[in-house]
Parts: sequence; structure tokens; C-alpha cells
Amino acid sequence: MSNSEIRKVLFISADQWRGDCLSALRHPCVRTPHLDALTAEGVLFRNHYCQASPCGPARTSMLTGTYMMNHRSLRNGTPLDSRFTNIALEVRKAGYDPTLFGYTDTSPDPRRYAPDDPALKTYEGVLPGMTVGLQLPDHMAAWVADLRAKGYDLPGGRRDVYRPVAHYPDAENRGHSFRPPIFTAADSETAFMADTVLRYLSVRQQQNWFVHLVFLRPHPPIIAPEPYNFMYDAAAVPLPRRAASPAAEGSQHPYLDHALKALAEIGAYNEHYPYNLLEIDETEVRQLRATYYGMITQVDDQIGRIIDYLKRSGEYDQTLIVFTCDHAEMLGDHWMWGKAGYFDEAYHIPLIIRDPRAAADRGRSRVVSEFTEAVDIMPTILDWLDIEPPAQCNGATLLPFVEGGTPTGWRDAVHWEYDFRDVVRQGPEHALAIDSDQCTINVIRDARYKYVHFAALPPLFFDLGRDPDQFHNLAGDPAYLPQVLAYSQKLLSWRMEHAERSLTGMFLTDSGVFERRRAGR
Repeated sequence: MSNSEIRKVLFISADQWRGDCLSALRHPCVRTPHLDALTAEGVLFRNHYCQASPCGPARTSMLTGTYMMNHRSLRNGTPLDSRFTNIALEVRKAGYDPTLFGYTDTSPDPRRYAPDDPALKTYEGVLPGMTVGLQLPDHMAAWVADLRAKGYDLPGGRRDVYRPVAHYPDAENRGHSFRPPIFTAADSETAFMADTVLRYLSVRQQQNWFVHLVFLRPHPPIIAPEPYNFMYDAAAVPLPRRAASPAAEGSQHPYLDHALKALAEIGAYNEHYPYNLLEIDETEVRQLRATYYGMITQVDDQIGRIIDYLKRSGEYDQTLIVFTCDHAEMLGDHWMWGKAGYFDEAYHIPLIIRDPRAAADRGRSRVVSEFTEAVDIMPTILDWLDIEPPAQCNGATLLPFVEGGTPTGWRDAVHWEYDFRDVVRQGPEHALAIDSDQCTINVIRDARYKYVHFAALPPLFFDLGRDPDQFHNLAGDPAYLPQVLAYSQKLLSWRMEHAERSLTGMFLTDSGVFERRRAGR
């Protein structure tokens, strides 16, 4: 594209969306017709993984292009060092005003603020460089105000908004999450977000724009407005893959046992849900999963509205569209709910890219099986905008895949990290008798094997060819000792190769600074 052509970017990120939950991937239940249509005109990356969990660390990796071991924003609330650049700051260099609708959960560097600054009292800050079109943090004040203006009775504000309708017909037989909230689908936070973006776009048809749109759903609480609450028949929903009991599951590893016991706290995972998640019956489990699928289809419908607008306005063929999410969801697999731990279900996420350029025509409708990572998103968007990715980036552009090719020397494995420290309450530290800096997990996974390393707890090793659901830890099996050693060495080599690199390509000479750029992979 020449510099005179209009170029727009619609960068959509959902929250807690499993990578298998696309009907384009032949999920047995979920229907995502609008994302399927986008896939037909773009590229679907079927083995795409995030770098970390929960939301803050995951989004930081995606928006800075760096692994968590480098950016070190480990938890929701761990500050992000202000020395790092990010996608918003980089696209500004090309004249774009990156505008956020939703949230980035960026915890600011406290060294740049006075001690009593309100910015230091929340982890829900905005990524530096982003203009705020609409921020929707946890208190959701803008949306709650909109509901009140429409006549909804919400005396408790955010505390009331997801409270399920009482005495909903047949809920006692269908499961608690069959109950919808008091608001309609048209008044939901998902539709509210899409409405706001559409208003923003309506007056920018003849100019470049960069929109980062973040949908909350299908993040808990697991509750959906009509008709999404009954869209999927719970009886037809597949049951979770798990051991015979939580105790049997937890016997795999001390960390897993601790994480499962934490799920017994009522309401910690699913707001207003009255039951212990480790004790609910099959009806409850199936309905939770069915409602989660309904929430996904609701987001898909709103994405469809936005894409339809872009087609009607003539902007569709000017716009790079990227759809992904921060991290995924266990959804009862291994008795886990949420996004903690080391299992694939919490880290395997969707990625669809639709590039309007003629150069991408050879890649349309392609499903890429190579391993890709969230750190690849920032270099890809910058490459499309003809912006040189900063040296800090650990990922690499995906445009060669989008254009129908395959880059040489591409990675053959994915990696993710999880930090489970609790700086304030020290729960995991006390339960597992380890220090905060030892509360960390590193994972390397390829097509055949998966190695999980703990800083101060025993490792795990899985033969995915024989045990794709990862029930049998082979780390102590003498027959697998060579593979365990090889993969622990691969993990160490990966960390060494991708350690923080902002200045490592520079060298001071008598002629000044010499810099050698390194392509990521």
C-alpha cells in the first residue's frame, strides 16, 4: 500500500474465549457464523496460544510483543515498567490515534506517580499511548449509567447488574446459570460496547483509524440474556474431560491440588453462583458450559454488526481485522474453572486475521497449523502498517502466513508462563511452603510432548501423542528420562535466546551506534 491510501485497523480482543470454540473448527456445539465468514475471507490460526494468564499479564504480552519473563507484569496489579514501548505508542509514530473501547488492565509504573494518585489504586489502568473511546473497567460505570437511563432499577450499581432473574421458568430443572440477567441482549454490555464503536466509526469514514475493541465476554459471570441463555441445549453439551474426582485430579501435582481447593470458595469464580464448583451435579456443569457458549455467540453477533457496517460504509476493504483474546477458559476440564495453571485449555486461544490487500488473496480461507503466539500480534500489525517492530519484540510478523506462505525457520513449539504468587495474602506461598519468587510455572509444548517446569515444585511431562488430555505425568518414568532432559534443556535455551533484548543488538563504535535488527520467530 502507498502512504496515500487509507489504512484502518480493527483489533478485537475478547476475554476468556477458548481456542476450540469456533464453528469453523467444527466445535460440536458452538455456532460463530460471523467469525466463520471472516475466516473464509482471511486466515485462521488453529494452534495459537497466549503467553500468560490472567488478563493483565496476558494482555501485556500481546500489547508489548514480549514474553512475561521480560515485561514482568506478573499478575493483575503487578506494575508494567514504563520503559517498555507498546503497540499504541508505536502506531502513533505513523500518525494513528489508537483508540481503546474496553480495557487493557495495565497496572501503571508507580515510580511515575505520587503515592496518593488514584491511578495506583487499581490494576485497571489504560495502556500508555491509548486514547480512551470508552473505558469499561470492573465497576462498568458508563454501562450501568446507560442501564439506569433506560429505566433499570440498579440500587447497588455494579453489584446488582449481573444478579439473575428470580423465579425464572424451569431454572430449577435446567441449572442456575440458565437464569438470564435483568437486562435484555440489546441493553447488554456486549451490545453497549458495539454501539459505542459504531458511533465512533460513523464519523470517520474518510480517514485512517486504529480501534482496539475489547469485549468482556465470555468472561464470568456465566450468565447470558435471552435468547443466548437457552440457545444451546445443555443435554447436548459435551461434558468436561476430567479425572473421577477432584482428589484424583489433584493427585497429579501439589499445585493442582491447591488450585482445585481454591475453587471451593463460593462466588470466587462465578459471581452470584450459589454452589461449590467441585460439588455441582451434571445438570449444573452442562448448563454452565451451555451458557458460556451462548455468551460466545452473543459476541459473535456483535462482531457481525460491526463488520456489516464496514461493508456498507465501504471501509471493509481498507481495514485489517484481527480477532483474538487474552487467555482461555478451563470450563470444568480437569475439574478446573477459570484460567489458572498449566493445562492447554487455559492458554489455547483463537486468532483470525483478515487482510484486505490483494497480496493476501492467496491466503484466503487458509487454516494455519503452525504454532503461533500472542507476541506475534504486535509485529504483525506494525508490519502491515509499514512500521519497524521495536527490538524488544519476542514475536514475529504473521503476514507471510496471511499471504499464503510459510516463513523459514518458524518455531516448532509454543511457550507460556503462569505466576501464582499472592503478594498481599501469601495464600499459595503458605499452602505450598515456597517463596513468592518460586510461585512460577514455565511450559514448552510442541506437537508431541509437553514439559511443565516449576521453580520449586516437581516438574510434569506429558506424551501428547498417547495422552492428549494430559492425565498421566511421565516426569518420573525412567523410559521418558531422555525426553524430559531434552525438553528441560529446550525450555532453558528458549529463555536464554529470548531474554530482554532492547539494547542487545546495539554496539558502540568509533563511528557511533551500530544496530543489527533480529527477526523474531
